[in-house]
Amino acid sequence: MTWLSAFLLTQAVEGPIYLFAGRRLPALRRWLFAFGASAVTHPVVWFAFPWESASWWLCFAFAESFAVIAEGALGRLVGLPRPWLWSLAANAASVLVGLVIQWWS
Repeated sequence: MTWLSAFLLTQAVEGPIYLFAGRRLPALRRWLFAFGASAVTHPVVWFAFPWESASWWLCFAFAESFAVIAEGALGRLVGLPRPWLWSLAANAASVLVGLVIQWWS
């Protein structure tokens, strides 16, 4: 999977979850957060972790922990209720969809 396809898949899965989670936020803030959270974290997860030279499972654990914590912090910053729970749900969903797609490919 290329970075772009993985990024678009992440946006397609996480964006609607965050839109639902932020349904009581002002519209602009809601949309910016829904698609901005993973726009910030996804490049870091994809490019900054040593996927090729280190343990895949260790990179996975640290990368996903980083994404959940960072997106939760961004959610808290914008006023999302229960931001870390929503971040965990959004990231778990995108990981699950990504793994299923990789498995089927």
